[in-house]
Amino acid sequence: MAEHAEHPAYPVGLRLRGRRVVVVGGGQVAQRRLPALIAAGADITLVSPSATPSVEAMADAGEIRWERRRYRDGDLTDTWYALIASTDAVANDAASAEAERTRTWCVRSDDAEAATAWTPATGRSEGVTVAVLTTTSQGRDPRHSAAVRDAIVEGLRDGTLAAPHHRTHTPGVSLVGGGPGDPDLITVRGRRLLAEADVVIADRLGPRDLLDELPPHVEVIDAAKIPYGRFMAQEAINQALIEHAKAGKAVVRLKGGDPFVFGRGMEEAQALAAEGIPCTVVPGISSSISVPGAAGIPVTHRGVAHEFTVVSGHVAPEDPRSLVDWAALAQQRGTLVLLMAVDKIGAIAAALIAHGKAPDTPVALVQEGTTAAQRRVDATLATVGERAVAEDVRPPAVIVIGDVVNVGPGPLATTAG
Repeated sequence: MAEHAEHPAYPVGLRLRGRRVVVVGGGQVAQRRLPALIAAGADITLVSPSATPSVEAMADAGEIRWERRRYRDGDLTDTWYALIASTDAVANDAASAEAERTRTWCVRSDDAEAATAWTPATGRSEGVTVAVLTTTSQGRDPRHSAAVRDAIVEGLRDGTLAAPHHRTHTPGVSLVGGGPGDPDLITVRGRRLLAEADVVIADRLGPRDLLDELPPHVEVIDAAKIPYGRFMAQEAINQALIEHAKAGKAVVRLKGGDPFVFGRGMEEAQALAAEGIPCTVVPGISSSISVPGAAGIPVTHRGVAHEFTVVSGHVAPEDPRSLVDWAALAQQRGTLVLLMAVDKIGAIAAALIAHGKAPDTPVALVQEGTTAAQRRVDATLATVGERAVAEDVRPPAVIVIGDVVNVGPGPLATTAG
């Protein structure tokens, strides 16, 4: 029965856990719809002579029961919900008729007007499910539904859609990895926590553009400018996190890359734990992989490199504080990625060559990776020290050493610029 403007579809959420659901047809429609039914905990039976490889994998994993045959009358007995999605029009009509007789809510992929239920365009954001159905005088418009859903979910995730909620405001800190620099490369969860923060303590290498999006009431603190007093720099940052959290504030510690990749995030987490302050860690995209990728360099490549090693270069090889086995690294055939190594690259290159690394090994220095200011300087292990000085390469920069430097097609369309 066609819907009229005065009789729109009635929206409802089905609780299908442990309840029988029958899916007729194992093609692309079933492949798209089954994961949500599985996530809902439904007891699913698939009736279809064939299935896509992905649907077959669900059956092999025991997530659904698959009866490898055509639909026959009686398949919907004791069924709460049916999805009719086969390419057999006769079977679809018969299954739909049985659903009507047995008062089973039924979705039809081939004929929405013959269905008793419609599947909305759905999206999720931190415990909220958005479901959108649109109707016009000419019928449903699934593409418009999907567009509206995407706009709502994106707005909820990035904070541009005002949806205030009364959450329990408990003291706590979120250690958020901001990614390599492009503000679009922060995780969805990280962006949401920023939108909910009372205080943001940001690193210099964090994605600065994200700070411009914060509401005016949010206190933004530059970690590099926290007064040290009797504390060392890291101790001062720890103390600031503790003090704001104990004052009942929702605090975000915004760090560049990932909090635990040369970011001292664990030191901050330990300091918070010692004070009994809840701490949430939100991983970030590490510049060690993303920046080379944005410059067209794969850190691994078939037939070239089966491994990559990420090393902090803030301490020179000859420094007694160094924990790096440069002799062992020189013998590896894989890719070497250096972070925080711009001012030490000459000494590092010399040490690698001294331990047997070929002087003509390709090297790339990628400065301000993933941002509009990104640039790449190429060299060899023998020339990289001089090239870095001549080209005035400055931090932040990621340095890649290995044959993968010469593999890529050049800069890819993954940067902000």
